[in-house]
Amino acid sequence: MTITVTLLYFDGCPNWQLADERLRVLAAEVPGLVVHRRLVASAEEAEQLAFHGSPSFVVNGVDVFADADAPIGLSCRVYMTPEGLAGAPALEQLRAALTGTH
Repeated sequence: MTITVTLLYFDGCPNWQLADERLRVLAAEVPGLVVHRRLVASAEEAEQLAFHGSPSFVVNGVDVFADADAPIGLSCRVYMTPEGLAGAPALEQLRAALTGTH
């Protein structure tokens, strides 16, 4: 089974590379996990993609960490992790969101 995740980010986001590193770890351990990266370059593109900040993780068109109250636009996103607020989800949180395992 193939799982395709698109990492959405904007240029200058300090956290997208950490998110990308974690996705690379998961891609190496989860058969069928395919990762795409997409730079969101403008406010208009952010609006079209319903981009709630960087980094975002989209699987089959769905932001797997969606927060309907988060503003759309070129901003940094914050995630609640076991260690507190962070700029990217913890590896375990990503694994659970992408594979449905906990």
